[in-house]
Amino acid sequence: MSDAADTPEIEFRSDVTVELVRASAADSDVLFAARVSTQGEQTLDAAASGAEASGRDRGLINYLMRDRHGSPFEHNSMTFYVQAPIFVFREFMRHRIASYNEESGRYRELRPVFYVPARERNLVQVGKPGAYEFLPGTDAQHDLVDSATRAASVQAFEAYQRMLEAGVAREVARIVLPLNIYSSMYVTLNARSLMNFLSLRTRVEGTHFPSFPQREIEMCAERMEAFWRERMPLTHAAFNANGRVAP
Repeated sequence: MSDAADTPEIEFRSDVTVELVRASAADSDVLFAARVSTQGEQTLDAAASGAEASGRDRGLINYLMRDRHGSPFEHNSMTFYVQAPIFVFREFMRHRIASYNEESGRYRELRPVFYVPARERNLVQVGKPGAYEFLPGTDAQHDLVDSATRAASVQAFEAYQRMLEAGVAREVARIVLPLNIYSSMYVTLNARSLMNFLSLRTRVEGTHFPSFPQREIEMCAERMEAFWRERMPLTHAAFNANGRVAP
């Protein structure tokens, strides 16, 4: 039950949080996994040493990516901590190639942090399914989105607090909260799965299969890609060079 005097102040954000909390991922992981097919036990020393991939290994990684020999890209792991609006998590969890653990509105009182689009977020959708284009909104549209989102969020959280103060269970009280409330989760996946995610959730010129992601999940994807690029630069370069198609 909440104490009215301790009701937290409502916060509005226009960003997301992505942190790499744990990783066992390097270009060399791809190499020893691929070479076991021809070298067998001779790859053990390389696998155990953790030696970095060299420039001459670039060709093998590019070959694996180009010809879509995907399994060598699975022998690694990255765990990300993500804070984003719940509607973003619903899109995340359509990708059944990762492990997820999200905070629970049944077991804790949810914090009043709500998403409101930034001024630079495009608002107008034109075109047809599969070929949408998003254009900037007018000042009036931005003002409407901002004021309506803030008002609805405040009203919903006040209703949530009233129910908690009346002794209603958290799992019932939360039903009035909107999709723009922030949640947090851990997501763990390997490089092959991440490439599949990035191919669908980023829009980059020169890709073989253009994607039209919602901007908010693309913000998460961009931060995840930046962490991955640092860990596996040769693999990331091969991904881009081959049209950003997951092997």
